[in-house]
Amino acid sequence: MRDIFLPAFTLWQREVVHFLRQRSRVAAALGTPLIFWLFLGSGLGSSFRAAGGDGGQGYLEYFYPGTLLLVILFTAIFSSLSLIEDRKEGFWLSVLVAPVPRTGPLLGKTLGGATLAFAQGMLLVALAPLVGFSLTAAQLAALAGVIFLNAFAVTCLGFAFAWRMESTQGFHGVMNMVLFPMWLLSGALFPASGASSWMRWVMTLNPLSYGLGSMQHVLDAEARISTPLASLPVCLAVTAGFALAAFVTAYALAQRQSAGSAA
Repeated sequence: MRDIFLPAFTLWQREVVHFLRQRSRVAAALGTPLIFWLFLGSGLGSSFRAAGGDGGQGYLEYFYPGTLLLVILFTAIFSSLSLIEDRKEGFWLSVLVAPVPRTGPLLGKTLGGATLAFAQGMLLVALAPLVGFSLTAAQLAALAGVIFLNAFAVTCLGFAFAWRMESTQGFHGVMNMVLFPMWLLSGALFPASGASSWMRWVMTLNPLSYGLGSMQHVLDAEARISTPLASLPVCLAVTAGFALAAFVTAYALAQRQSAGSAA
């Protein structure tokens, strides 16, 4: 176990230290979704009414959980970019040939990215009272757990894509084609209840819909602004399964690369 947790902790610490030294990453990952939320939410204002809600809430409230998910998404993308840079510089080659299980380095890297996404998400949680969410201590603890689970899932997915990318330009193209549409069709911008039938099916098959739903359940326990796609246990189960599948995929790709390097 020491051969797994020691490299995992080392790479987790390295990821956090690098992030704190690059303040532009903090501003970009948190500032962009925040501006998007303020401008879009204020623009639509009270003209938006989510189906199933009581009609007393505006778009700023509805869009808030989606903004949390977007913050996590942006941070995961930046963390995955650092993986591509590390591979170019030969850092990951030296890590993969080290006499330690591959699980340790990969776990440390993904947990590092998830920790950063979690921390930035919690910064946005501080604004929850300003948009009408009065969170109890139990809700805050539950929301922290849900945010970390979503952060780990999205980070693992980003890393699974990053293993296959040779350039940051190619990675940005894939992220724009895959991750951002997944976020758009998660219910972050509009509820599934008001979408067309074929789009509801797409949103039902989208794993990010359940990650968003888990946050909606915790933030909006009385369903004042939206009706999540599924119950909280189902949302958590799907998100956990999604995180596990993404981690296993990234692990398999790392193993394949290691075997190719050894050959």
